[in-house]
Amino acid sequence: MLTRIDHIGIACHDLDATVEFYKATYGFEVFHTEVNEEQGVREAMLKINETSDGGASYLQLLEPTREDSAVGKWLAKNGEGVHHIAFGTADVDGDAEDIRGKGVRVLYDEPRRGSMGSRITFLHPKDCHGVLTELVTSAPVESPEH
Repeated sequence: MLTRIDHIGIACHDLDATVEFYKATYGFEVFHTEVNEEQGVREAMLKINETSDGGASYLQLLEPTREDSAVGKWLAKNGEGVHHIAFGTADVDGDAEDIRGKGVRVLYDEPRRGSMGSRITFLHPKDCHGVLTELVTSAPVESPEH
């Protein structure tokens, strides 16, 4: 069952400049940054709020690290802007199978590693009214050591 909007992915040419815009304009702070070599992106997650299911909602800013990455190709074709929407779920595997059973193409046979250790898959935009849709199961939150 989808529980929340996990994040909105925004493709950009210059991650640092885009982060500065969101900081200066809205006061958002960077929660996490990483380079995902498999996906060919450098990213920053800006936390917007906490959610009732223990997760959070973010803006994910994505700068391609290579032109042949999915985000690089998309950016070259479309320019900067909203790239995808991601819904949080406790069970990305089960929800992907359920959605596949409804005739929606799931782009990965098995979920892959996403931001902050999450597990992700994508749904084909042509089956989702033109919206690239991601399903995300967040990595377990580690309890603090006492």
